[in-house]
Amino acid sequence: MAGDMAGATDESSEARLVLSCDGRGFAWTFMQRDAPKKPRWPNLEVLAVSCTLDHKEMLIEAAPDVFFDDDHYRGYPAVLVRLPVIEAEELSRLLHNGFAIQAAKPKKRKR
Repeated sequence: MAGDMAGATDESSEARLVLSCDGRGFAWTFMQRDAPKKPRWPNLEVLAVSCTLDHKEMLIEAAPDVFFDDDHYRGYPAVLVRLPVIEAEELSRLLHNGFAIQAAKPKKRKR
């Protein structure tokens, strides 16, 4: 789905998916933690996608079976998406929106 986005980069590894734009992630595999202070593990059925906080709240309220939040992401501009239940067209729109958010930011300065 991100293949048609000029400037999108696939920085994925064997363990997890990471899509970025100019070095800023716009979609990545959710690293789940089952209990506080326990190690995180890649939950391949959940994708974190950049979005505005207002859009995130609206998505979660409208479809809590598809979109959710957790303590780590609370207040962070990304929504968690259950991949097995989201429609492909809706996921595509969400990815394009996340990409546009990151692409609109000024390029990072090199160190």
